[in-house]
Amino acid sequence: MPSNERRMKPDLSVGEVAARAGVPVSTVHFYEGKGLIRGWRNAGNHRRYGRDVLRRVAVIKVAQRAGIPLQQIADALASLPQNRTPDARDWARLSAGWKADLDQRIDRLTRLRDQLAGCIGCGCLSVRDCPLRNPHDVLGEEGAGARLLEVHEK
Repeated sequence: MPSNERRMKPDLSVGEVAARAGVPVSTVHFYEGKGLIRGWRNAGNHRRYGRDVLRRVAVIKVAQRAGIPLQQIADALASLPQNRTPDARDWARLSAGWKADLDQRIDRLTRLRDQLAGCIGCGCLSVRDCPLRNPHDVLGEEGAGARLLEVHEK
């Protein structure tokens, strides 16, 4: 197929989406199973995807790299109109919604990093008072005994 005809093709196969997005086919299926992207079956019963899926997969990959949980990504993508490629305005809105959460996680990790050397240096590792293992003795509210070491069987 000549390259200009390929560019005009209205929909993509799962293999084409995977190749263009730089992900395995299994990832495309996984994203669809989680409701992050949508596809349909054609008359030959093959999975097909609109071109907007390529940008959605790019958004998913960037958000995952930033540590955004898949459910939050799904919720954000659900706010976008279907069958329309997300644009810069969409990305600005989505990323602004994640910024506060990322800032909080960065602050927590920075405090953890800064306290870690002191914790190792002091050697206390107090189950009751350690600000890293049991801040504000929250585990004490669950009762006596080791809480962090227990194995919970299902």
